[in-house]
Amino acid sequence: MRVLFLHNNFPAQYRHVAKSLAEKKKNRVVFASHRAVEKIPNVINLIYKPHREGRKETHHYLRTTENAVINGQSLFRACIDLKNKGFTPDIICAHSGWGPALYVKDVFPDAKLLCYFEWYYHAFGSDADFLKESNINFDDAGRIRTKNLPVLMDLAHCDWGQIPTQFQASQFPDTFKSKLSVLHDGVDTDFFKPKPDAPKIFGSLDLSHADEILTYATRGMEPYRGFPEFMRAANLLMKQRPNLHVVVVGQDRVAYGKKLPEGESWRTRMIDELNPDMSRLHFTGLLPYADYLKVLQASTVQAYLTIPFVLSWSLIECLSCGALVVASDTDPVKEVIRDGENGFLADFFDHEAFADKIAYALDHHKELDDIRKSARKTVMDQYAHKKLLPRHLRLIKDIANGTLPPSEGAISG
Repeated sequence: MRVLFLHNNFPAQYRHVAKSLAEKKKNRVVFASHRAVEKIPNVINLIYKPHREGRKETHHYLRTTENAVINGQSLFRACIDLKNKGFTPDIICAHSGWGPALYVKDVFPDAKLLCYFEWYYHAFGSDADFLKESNINFDDAGRIRTKNLPVLMDLAHCDWGQIPTQFQASQFPDTFKSKLSVLHDGVDTDFFKPKPDAPKIFGSLDLSHADEILTYATRGMEPYRGFPEFMRAANLLMKQRPNLHVVVVGQDRVAYGKKLPEGESWRTRMIDELNPDMSRLHFTGLLPYADYLKVLQASTVQAYLTIPFVLSWSLIECLSCGALVVASDTDPVKEVIRDGENGFLADFFDHEAFADKIAYALDHHKELDDIRKSARKTVMDQYAHKKLLPRHLRLIKDIANGTLPPSEGAISG
Protein backbone atom coordinates (compact mmCIF):
# COMPACT_ATOMS: atom_id res chain seq x y z
CA MET A 1 0.00 0.00 0.00
CA ARG A 2 1.20 3.49 -0.84
CA VAL A 3 0.27 6.07 1.80
CA LEU A 4 0.66 9.85 1.77
CA PHE A 5 0.33 11.70 5.09
CA LEU A 6 -0.37 15.44 5.12
CA HIS A 7 0.13 17.59 8.21
CA ASN A 8 1.79 20.95 8.76
CA ASN A 9 3.91 19.30 11.48
CA PHE A 10 5.68 15.95 11.52
CA PRO A 11 4.67 13.44 12.77
CA ALA A 12 1.93 14.88 15.05
CA GLN A 13 -1.16 12.66 15.32
CA TYR A 14 0.21 10.27 12.71
CA ARG A 15 3.34 9.20 14.60
CA HIS A 16 2.26 5.65 15.45
CA VAL A 17 0.33 4.82 12.28
CA ALA A 18 3.08 6.14 10.01
CA LYS A 19 5.73 4.19 11.95
CA SER A 20 3.68 0.99 11.88
CA LEU A 21 2.91 1.23 8.16
CA ALA A 22 6.54 2.01 7.31
CA GLU A 23 7.76 -1.09 9.17
CA LYS A 24 6.23 -3.29 6.46
CA LYS A 25 8.45 -3.46 3.39
CA LYS A 26 5.52 -3.79 1.00
CA ASN A 27 4.28 -0.32 2.02
CA ARG A 28 5.63 2.99 0.79
CA VAL A 29 5.04 5.91 3.14
CA VAL A 30 5.53 9.58 2.32
CA PHE A 31 4.88 12.35 4.84
CA ALA A 32 4.44 15.92 3.58
CA SER A 33 4.92 18.65 6.17
CA HIS A 34 6.42 22.09 6.72
CA ARG A 35 9.20 20.71 8.90
CA ALA A 36 10.60 17.43 10.21
CA VAL A 37 12.96 17.68 13.18
CA GLU A 38 13.03 13.92 13.74
CA LYS A 39 13.13 10.79 11.59
CA ILE A 40 10.91 7.72 11.38
CA PRO A 41 12.64 4.79 9.65
CA ASN A 42 11.41 4.14 6.09
CA VAL A 43 9.17 7.24 6.09
CA ILE A 44 10.09 9.60 3.25
CA ASN A 45 9.80 13.23 4.34
CA LEU A 46 8.51 15.66 1.75
CA ILE A 47 9.18 19.16 3.06
CA TYR A 48 7.23 22.00 1.50
CA LYS A 49 6.60 25.59 2.49
CA PRO A 50 3.73 27.95 1.62
CA HIS A 51 5.13 30.45 -0.85
CA ARG A 52 3.71 33.40 1.12
CA GLU A 53 1.44 34.26 4.01
CA GLY A 54 -2.04 35.70 3.74
CA ARG A 55 -2.11 39.46 3.29
CA LYS A 56 -3.34 41.79 6.00
CA GLU A 57 -5.49 43.53 3.38
CA THR A 58 -7.58 40.36 2.98
CA HIS A 59 -11.08 40.59 4.45
CA HIS A 60 -10.69 39.51 8.07
CA TYR A 61 -13.38 36.84 7.69
CA LEU A 62 -11.22 35.19 5.02
CA ARG A 63 -7.70 35.36 6.43
CA THR A 64 -7.84 31.81 7.80
CA THR A 65 -9.19 30.60 4.47
CA GLU A 66 -6.53 32.47 2.48
CA ASN A 67 -3.76 30.88 4.52
CA ALA A 68 -5.35 27.46 4.01
CA VAL A 69 -5.61 28.02 0.26
CA ILE A 70 -1.97 29.13 0.03
CA ASN A 71 -0.92 26.09 2.05
CA GLY A 72 -3.01 23.80 -0.14
CA GLN A 73 -1.63 25.37 -3.31
CA SER A 74 1.95 24.86 -2.14
CA LEU A 75 1.21 21.24 -1.25
CA PHE A 76 -0.46 20.79 -4.65
CA ARG A 77 2.76 21.85 -6.37
CA ALA A 78 4.85 19.56 -4.18
CA CYS A 79 2.53 16.65 -4.99
CA ILE A 80 2.85 17.25 -8.74
CA ASP A 81 6.60 16.85 -8.33
CA LEU A 82 6.03 13.74 -6.21
CA LYS A 83 3.78 12.27 -8.91
CA ASN A 84 6.32 13.05 -11.62
CA LYS A 85 8.88 11.06 -9.60
CA GLY A 86 6.62 8.01 -9.74
CA PHE A 87 4.73 8.06 -6.43
CA THR A 88 0.94 7.83 -6.57
CA PRO A 89 -0.77 7.03 -3.25
CA ASP A 90 -3.55 4.53 -2.71
CA ILE A 91 -4.73 6.60 0.25
CA ILE A 92 -4.07 10.09 1.58
CA CYS A 93 -4.38 10.72 5.33
CA ALA A 94 -4.72 14.45 5.86
CA HIS A 95 -5.09 16.76 8.84
CA SER A 96 -7.99 19.06 8.04
CA GLY A 97 -8.47 22.76 8.65
CA TRP A 98 -5.10 24.13 7.59
CA GLY A 99 -5.41 23.49 3.88
CA PRO A 100 -3.13 20.61 2.84
CA ALA A 101 -6.02 18.41 1.67
CA LEU A 102 -7.88 21.07 -0.31
CA TYR A 103 -6.51 20.24 -3.77
CA VAL A 104 -4.63 16.99 -3.30
CA LYS A 105 -7.29 14.90 -5.04
CA ASP A 106 -6.86 17.10 -8.11
CA VAL A 107 -3.34 15.69 -8.32
CA PHE A 108 -4.28 12.16 -7.27
CA PRO A 109 -7.93 11.74 -8.34
CA ASP A 110 -7.96 7.96 -7.83
CA ALA A 111 -6.54 8.05 -4.31
CA LYS A 112 -8.87 7.71 -1.34
CA LEU A 113 -8.87 10.60 1.13
CA LEU A 114 -9.18 10.04 4.89
CA CYS A 115 -9.31 13.34 6.78
CA TYR A 116 -8.55 13.88 10.44
CA PHE A 117 -10.97 16.51 11.77
CA GLU A 118 -10.47 18.31 15.08
CA TRP A 119 -12.88 21.21 15.28
CA TYR A 120 -15.92 22.79 13.69
CA TYR A 121 -16.34 26.44 14.68
CA HIS A 122 -19.42 27.93 16.33
CA ALA A 123 -19.83 31.48 17.55
CA PHE A 124 -22.27 30.51 20.29
CA GLY A 125 -22.71 27.56 22.61
CA SER A 126 -19.16 26.29 22.33
CA ASP A 127 -15.64 27.68 22.81
CA ALA A 128 -15.96 31.17 21.35
CA ASP A 129 -18.49 32.59 23.84
CA PHE A 130 -17.60 30.47 26.89
CA LEU A 131 -15.29 32.91 28.62
CA LYS A 132 -17.03 35.76 30.44
CA GLU A 133 -15.10 38.44 28.58
CA SER A 134 -15.90 36.96 25.14
CA ASN A 135 -18.49 39.56 24.04
CA ILE A 136 -19.16 37.94 20.68
CA ASN A 137 -20.77 40.43 18.31
CA PHE A 138 -22.32 39.87 14.88
CA ASP A 139 -19.03 40.64 13.15
CA ASP A 140 -17.27 38.03 15.30
CA ALA A 141 -20.02 35.54 14.53
CA GLY A 142 -19.55 36.01 10.79
CA ARG A 143 -15.78 35.65 11.04
CA ILE A 144 -16.03 32.50 13.18
CA ARG A 145 -18.56 30.83 10.89
CA THR A 146 -16.38 31.58 7.86
CA LYS A 147 -13.39 29.84 9.48
CA ASN A 148 -15.17 26.58 8.62
CA LEU A 149 -14.70 27.02 4.85
CA PRO A 150 -11.54 24.85 4.56
CA VAL A 151 -13.09 22.25 6.88
CA LEU A 152 -16.29 22.18 4.82
CA MET A 153 -14.32 21.66 1.60
CA ASP A 154 -12.56 18.69 3.17
CA LEU A 155 -15.82 17.30 4.55
CA ALA A 156 -17.38 17.52 1.09
CA HIS A 157 -14.69 15.74 -0.89
CA CYS A 158 -13.07 13.32 1.57
CA ASP A 159 -14.01 9.65 1.32
CA TRP A 160 -14.15 9.37 5.11
CA GLY A 161 -13.21 11.30 8.22
CA GLN A 162 -12.18 10.58 11.78
CA ILE A 163 -12.55 12.69 14.94
CA PRO A 164 -10.79 11.95 18.25
CA THR A 165 -13.62 12.44 20.77
CA GLN A 166 -17.40 12.30 20.98
CA PHE A 167 -17.51 15.90 22.18
CA GLN A 168 -15.54 17.14 19.19
CA ALA A 169 -17.76 15.08 16.91
CA SER A 170 -20.85 16.72 18.42
CA GLN A 171 -19.70 20.07 17.00
CA PHE A 172 -19.94 18.91 13.38
CA PRO A 173 -23.08 19.31 11.22
CA ASP A 174 -25.35 16.25 11.29
CA THR A 175 -25.38 16.09 7.50
CA PHE A 176 -21.73 14.92 7.48
CA LYS A 177 -21.84 12.46 10.37
CA SER A 178 -22.67 9.51 8.13
CA LYS A 179 -19.06 9.63 6.86
CA LEU A 180 -17.27 10.26 10.16
CA SER A 181 -15.88 7.86 12.81
CA VAL A 182 -14.84 8.71 16.37
CA LEU A 183 -11.38 7.30 16.97
CA HIS A 184 -8.89 8.77 19.42
CA ASP A 185 -5.17 9.01 18.62
CA GLY A 186 -4.25 7.03 21.74
CA VAL A 187 -1.28 7.44 24.06
CA ASP A 188 1.73 5.24 24.69
CA THR A 189 0.80 3.60 28.00
CA ASP A 190 4.17 1.82 28.14
CA PHE A 191 5.86 5.22 28.24
CA PHE A 192 3.25 7.15 30.22
CA LYS A 193 3.02 4.87 33.22
CA PRO A 194 3.06 5.28 37.01
CA LYS A 195 6.35 5.39 38.87
CA PRO A 196 5.80 5.92 42.60
CA ASP A 197 9.48 6.68 43.25
CA ALA A 198 9.88 9.04 40.29
CA PRO A 199 12.67 11.57 40.86
CA LYS A 200 11.52 15.11 41.53
CA ILE A 201 14.16 16.54 39.23
CA PHE A 202 12.94 18.03 35.95
CA GLY A 203 15.77 19.36 33.85
CA SER A 204 17.53 21.97 35.96
CA LEU A 205 14.68 22.11 38.51
CA ASP A 206 15.33 20.01 41.64
CA LEU A 207 12.31 19.62 43.93
CA SER A 208 13.60 16.61 45.84
CA HIS A 209 12.88 18.49 49.05
CA ALA A 210 9.24 19.29 48.19
CA ASP A 211 6.48 17.57 50.16
CA GLU A 212 3.69 18.60 47.78
CA ILE A 213 3.89 19.34 44.05
CA LEU A 214 0.98 20.78 42.10
CA THR A 215 1.57 20.57 38.35
CA TYR A 216 -0.01 22.11 35.26
CA ALA A 217 1.04 21.16 31.73
CA THR A 218 0.00 23.18 28.72
CA ARG A 219 1.01 24.09 25.18
CA GLY A 220 0.39 27.77 25.87
CA MET A 221 -0.52 29.81 28.95
CA GLU A 222 -3.92 31.09 27.90
CA PRO A 223 -7.58 31.44 28.89
CA TYR A 224 -8.64 28.57 26.59
CA ARG A 225 -6.75 26.22 28.92
CA GLY A 226 -7.82 28.01 32.08
CA PHE A 227 -4.39 29.45 32.90
CA PRO A 228 -5.71 32.54 34.74
CA GLU A 229 -8.09 30.40 36.82
CA PHE A 230 -5.33 27.92 37.60
CA MET A 231 -2.96 30.66 38.70
CA ARG A 232 -5.56 32.14 41.04
CA ALA A 233 -6.24 28.74 42.57
CA ALA A 234 -2.53 27.91 42.85
CA ASN A 235 -1.74 31.26 44.48
CA LEU A 236 -4.48 30.72 47.05
CA LEU A 237 -3.13 27.26 47.82
CA MET A 238 0.45 28.49 48.19
CA LYS A 239 -0.73 30.97 50.80
CA GLN A 240 -2.49 28.18 52.69
CA ARG A 241 0.20 25.53 52.29
CA PRO A 242 3.77 26.75 52.92
CA ASN A 243 5.31 23.49 51.67
CA LEU A 244 3.48 23.45 48.33
CA HIS A 245 5.48 23.91 45.13
CA VAL A 246 3.77 24.65 41.82
CA VAL A 247 5.26 23.57 38.49
CA VAL A 248 3.96 24.99 35.18
CA VAL A 249 5.14 23.20 32.02
CA GLY A 250 4.59 24.96 28.69
CA GLN A 251 5.31 28.03 26.64
CA ASP A 252 4.41 31.59 27.57
CA ARG A 253 2.23 32.10 24.51
CA VAL A 254 -1.34 31.97 23.28
CA ALA A 255 -1.85 28.86 21.15
CA TYR A 256 -5.65 29.15 20.97
CA GLY A 257 -8.02 32.09 21.17
CA LYS A 258 -7.40 35.81 20.96
CA LYS A 259 -3.83 37.03 21.06
CA LEU A 260 -2.70 39.66 23.54
CA PRO A 261 -1.18 42.99 22.45
CA GLU A 262 2.45 42.79 21.38
CA GLY A 263 4.77 42.43 24.36
CA GLU A 264 2.11 41.14 26.77
CA SER A 265 1.62 37.62 28.08
CA TRP A 266 -0.77 35.84 30.44
CA ARG A 267 2.13 34.70 32.59
CA THR A 268 3.19 38.31 33.16
CA ARG A 269 -0.39 39.44 33.68
CA MET A 270 -1.07 36.81 36.35
CA ILE A 271 2.20 37.41 38.17
CA ASP A 272 1.45 41.13 38.24
CA GLU A 273 -2.09 40.48 39.48
CA LEU A 274 -1.22 37.92 42.18
CA ASN A 275 2.36 38.67 43.25
CA PRO A 276 2.94 34.96 44.02
CA ASP A 277 5.86 33.45 45.93
CA MET A 278 8.24 32.92 43.02
CA SER A 279 10.51 30.71 45.14
CA ARG A 280 7.75 28.07 45.01
CA LEU A 281 6.27 28.82 41.59
CA HIS A 282 8.34 27.27 38.80
CA PHE A 283 7.95 27.83 35.06
CA THR A 284 9.92 25.16 33.18
CA GLY A 285 9.08 26.11 29.61
CA LEU A 286 8.74 23.19 27.22
CA LEU A 287 10.52 20.08 28.47
CA PRO A 288 12.02 17.07 26.69
CA TYR A 289 9.61 14.14 26.84
CA ALA A 290 11.69 12.34 29.48
CA ASP A 291 11.48 15.32 31.86
CA TYR A 292 7.83 15.95 31.04
CA LEU A 293 7.13 12.35 32.00
CA LYS A 294 8.90 12.83 35.33
CA VAL A 295 6.69 15.84 36.08
CA LEU A 296 3.53 13.78 35.57
CA GLN A 297 4.89 10.85 37.57
CA ALA A 298 6.17 12.93 40.48
CA SER A 299 3.15 15.22 40.68
CA THR A 300 1.10 15.05 43.87
CA VAL A 301 -1.86 16.60 42.06
CA GLN A 302 -2.16 17.60 38.39
CA ALA A 303 -4.55 20.38 37.37
CA TYR A 304 -6.19 20.45 33.96
CA LEU A 305 -8.62 23.05 32.69
CA THR A 306 -10.15 23.66 29.31
CA ILE A 307 -13.09 25.52 27.88
CA PRO A 308 -15.38 23.47 25.58
CA PHE A 309 -12.74 22.82 22.95
CA VAL A 310 -10.32 20.19 21.63
CA LEU A 311 -9.21 17.88 24.44
CA SER A 312 -5.48 18.01 25.18
CA TRP A 313 -3.27 14.94 24.94
CA SER A 314 -1.82 16.01 28.30
CA LEU A 315 -4.98 15.03 30.18
CA ILE A 316 -4.88 11.46 28.86
CA GLU A 317 -1.12 11.29 29.48
CA CYS A 318 -1.61 12.39 33.10
CA LEU A 319 -4.27 9.77 33.70
CA SER A 320 -2.08 7.14 32.06
CA CYS A 321 0.61 7.97 34.64
CA GLY A 322 -1.90 7.35 37.41
CA ALA A 323 -1.88 11.01 38.40
CA LEU A 324 -4.43 12.54 40.74
CA VAL A 325 -6.13 14.95 38.38
CA VAL A 326 -8.39 17.87 39.30
CA ALA A 327 -10.01 19.14 36.14
CA SER A 328 -12.63 21.58 34.94
CA ASP A 329 -16.20 20.25 34.76
CA THR A 330 -16.49 21.12 31.08
CA ASP A 331 -17.95 18.80 28.44
CA PRO A 332 -14.74 17.55 26.79
CA VAL A 333 -13.31 16.63 30.20
CA LYS A 334 -16.49 14.94 31.43
CA GLU A 335 -16.23 12.52 28.51
CA VAL A 336 -13.10 11.14 30.22
CA ILE A 337 -13.24 11.95 33.95
CA ARG A 338 -15.97 10.85 36.34
CA ASP A 339 -15.85 12.94 39.50
CA GLY A 340 -14.64 10.94 42.48
CA GLU A 341 -13.97 7.79 40.40
CA ASN A 342 -10.92 8.42 38.21
CA GLY A 343 -10.29 12.08 39.06
CA PHE A 344 -12.01 15.16 40.39
CA LEU A 345 -14.02 17.89 38.69
CA ALA A 346 -14.55 21.51 39.73
CA ASP A 347 -16.19 24.63 38.31
CA PHE A 348 -13.98 26.18 35.62
CA PHE A 349 -14.79 29.73 36.75
CA ASP A 350 -14.67 29.24 40.54
CA HIS A 351 -10.98 29.28 41.43
CA GLU A 352 -11.78 28.94 45.14
CA ALA A 353 -13.80 25.77 44.53
CA PHE A 354 -11.01 24.54 42.28
CA ALA A 355 -8.47 25.22 45.04
CA ASP A 356 -10.68 23.36 47.53
CA LYS A 357 -10.76 20.25 45.31
CA ILE A 358 -6.98 20.39 44.88
CA ALA A 359 -6.55 20.84 48.65
CA TYR A 360 -8.70 17.77 49.28
CA ALA A 361 -6.60 15.73 46.85
CA LEU A 362 -3.37 16.99 48.44
CA ASP A 363 -4.62 16.22 51.95
CA HIS A 364 -5.72 12.70 51.04
CA HIS A 365 -3.35 11.78 48.23
CA LYS A 366 -1.98 8.76 50.12
CA GLU A 367 -5.51 7.42 50.58
CA LEU A 368 -6.63 7.91 46.98
CA ASP A 369 -4.81 5.04 45.32
CA ASP A 370 -8.10 3.70 43.95
CA ILE A 371 -8.58 6.98 42.06
CA ARG A 372 -5.10 6.67 40.57
CA LYS A 373 -5.68 3.06 39.55
CA SER A 374 -9.03 3.95 38.00
CA ALA A 375 -7.39 6.80 36.07
CA ARG A 376 -4.81 4.42 34.65
CA LYS A 377 -7.49 1.80 33.88
CA THR A 378 -9.56 4.37 31.97
CA VAL A 379 -6.65 4.98 29.64
CA MET A 380 -5.70 1.32 29.34
CA ASP A 381 -9.29 0.44 28.42
CA GLN A 382 -10.14 3.33 26.10
CA TYR A 383 -7.10 5.35 25.05
CA ALA A 384 -4.08 3.02 24.89
CA HIS A 385 -2.57 3.27 21.43
CA LYS A 386 -1.65 -0.43 21.51
CA LYS A 387 -5.42 -1.06 21.43
CA LEU A 388 -6.31 1.80 19.11
CA LEU A 389 -3.47 1.35 16.60
CA PRO A 390 -4.98 -1.79 15.00
CA ARG A 391 -8.24 0.10 14.59
CA HIS A 392 -6.45 3.02 12.93
CA LEU A 393 -4.65 0.66 10.57
CA ARG A 394 -7.87 -1.19 9.78
CA LEU A 395 -9.62 2.09 9.05
CA ILE A 396 -6.85 3.15 6.65
CA LYS A 397 -6.95 -0.25 4.92
CA ASP A 398 -10.74 -0.17 4.61
CA ILE A 399 -10.76 3.30 3.08
CA ALA A 400 -7.89 2.47 0.74
CA ASN A 401 -9.80 -0.60 -0.46
CA GLY A 402 -13.01 1.37 -0.92
CA THR A 403 -14.83 -0.44 1.90
CA LEU A 404 -17.45 2.14 2.86
CA PRO A 405 -18.69 2.40 5.49
CA PRO A 406 -15.54 0.99 7.10
CA SER A 407 -15.60 -1.49 9.95
CA GLU A 408 -15.19 1.43 12.40
CA GLY A 409 -18.66 2.59 11.39
CA ALA A 410 -20.09 6.09 11.32
CA ILE A 411 -21.32 8.43 14.04
CA SER A 412 -24.78 8.14 12.52
CA GLY A 413 -26.34 6.05 9.84
